[in-house]
Amino acid sequence: MAQKILLAEDDITMVSLLKTLLKMEGFEVVALQADADVPAAVRKERPDVLLLDVHLSRQSGLEILDVLRSSSDIKDVRVVMSSGASLKEECISRGANGFLLKPFMPDDLITILKQTIRSS
Repeated sequence: MAQKILLAEDDITMVSLLKTLLKMEGFEVVALQADADVPAAVRKERPDVLLLDVHLSRQSGLEILDVLRSSSDIKDVRVVMSSGASLKEECISRGANGFLLKPFMPDDLITILKQTIRSS
């Protein structure tokens, strides 16, 4: 069974590229709308990993992470955060399982997703 990746990313081009890449690597991919209710989507989709942009158009990925980590039913979802800013320490300290600095190489994305899934 394919592992499911939930994408919370507001850049349409990035979403398209990520969907193509991840599907080629054998992942099932669900992409959210930019202003989606991410915790509700996590509850519905039950992803193996949530790939969460730190800066969504109308939402803060860090605030979403805080909600996830404080919700008893979804606090254990694995989250890899991504940003163009060096926010790795803050993301990890707030509960992210991994961090990718944009722009990242496709191999780096696949590696961190596989490591995050294995670490469960």
